[in-house]
Parts: sequence; structure tokens; C-alpha cells
Amino acid sequence: MKMTYALTLLAVLTIVPAAVSAAGAAAPQSAGERIKEGGTTTKHAVVKGAKAVGRKTTDGVSKSGEVMTDAWITTRVNASMVNEDALKGSHINVDTSAHVVTLKGTVLTVAGRARAGVVARHTEGVRRVVNNLHVEPKR
Repeated sequence: MKMTYALTLLAVLTIVPAAVSAAGAAAPQSAGERIKEGGTTTKHAVVKGAKAVGRKTTDGVSKSGEVMTDAWITTRVNASMVNEDALKGSHINVDTSAHVVTLKGTVLTVAGRARAGVVARHTEGVRRVVNNLHVEPKR
């Protein structure tokens, strides 16, 4: 009787951990389920990558490899206007939104107003220029 009890106990101790282990583990996946899971993972990675590319495309990249943000364009337009003789004595405010440059302020001549628009338009990354400059001769 003691031998039967010991064998029964040994059998129970052997079967119970296997049953608990099998219940806690996920059922083995079929090949179709693994393929579907892999496809979903790949889809998410592609979408994430496409969104990143879309953001970079919106900003654009300069010839030197810099990302052309609105702030970058504003800085370049301002820097380009510094050495322009037609714009000496002018007070020009440059704002950029979605690669559209808006010029506000005053210039001394009509030629200065036109030159400011040309300089802004020829700055890399600019899509359009809104020239709201006013001509006010020096007093």
C-alpha cells in the first residue's frame, strides 16, 4: 500500500507541473498565425517610416544637407538681404510659414521693394513670397 501511495504521489507530482506549464503557455502558433503577426509588425514599421519621410519631405533638405525649416528659411532670407545695396536703410521683417515668406516693413524705393521680393524668392526652400513692404522715402 505504501508503494502504491508513493507511486501515485510521484505520478501526481510529475503530471501537475506539466499541466500547469501547458495551461500557462500560449498554444503553439500555426504557420499562418506567425505570418499574419509578422505582416502586422512589418505594416506598422512601414507606416512609421513613411510618416518620418513625410515630415522630412515637408521640410525639405537643402543642397548642403540641412533640413529647411521655416526658421532656417527666415534666417537665410535675412542673411541674403544684408549685403543688398537697394535695401540699405530699410526695415524689413521676414516671417515664414509653410515655406511661404511674408515681407513686412518699409523700404526707401520701389526698386528696393522689388529687390527684396526677388532676394526672398531666390532663397532655397521658398515656395512663395508675399511682399507687404511699403515704400517710405527717407525724411
